Amino acid sequence: MLSHCREIAMMKIRVRCFASIREIVGAYELVVDLPEGSTLNQLLRDLCERFPRLQALRGSLLFSVNREYAAIDTTLTEEDDVALIPPVSGGADV
Repeated sequence: MLSHCREIAMMKIRVRCFASIREIVGAYELVVDLPEGSTLNQLLRDLCERFPRLQALRGSLLFSVNREYAAIDTTLTEEDDVALIPPVSGGADV
């Protein structure tokens, strides 16, 4: 009996990591394989599984896709350039 397996089409997404995120993942840039049609939310879930310390920042991250701010439900496409932007604090009192 032949099994009818359908391959899931995958896409490569480039992820740029800044500040504390870079420290957590140990790199400035990652290339992540995701199923076609994945969203930023799915990318973030994948990254949190690989790097559990990211979970603590999950609610305060900003995202950009191809240098434009993006919502967590944004659908990604092949070779998108995603930036994970951590919360920023500090500065000088005036």
